[in-house]
Amino acid sequence: METKFWDRAVAALRGSRLFAGAPDRPAWSARWAGRLGRSDQGMTTSEYAVGTIAACAFAAVLYKVVNSGPVMSALQSLVEDALDAKF
Repeated sequence: METKFWDRAVAALRGSRLFAGAPDRPAWSARWAGRLGRSDQGMTTSEYAVGTIAACAFAAVLYKVVNSGPVMSALQSLVEDALDAKF
């Protein structure tokens, strides 16, 4: 049976002044234990704004790359070769 992180941490700090006479699990760890295992419920408005700006910037860069001469000719030759394939 594997020892839990909190049990190992408290055991390692048992002799320190901070945890002298403390129970097996300090009060602060019980408060934060529920928060550590919980996933985010969603993004905030500022995160949506940054994500939207990043997505638009990525789309603009991708558009420029795909419409560049070398990439356009490579895609055109790829499509032509696919259409001329013998089955």
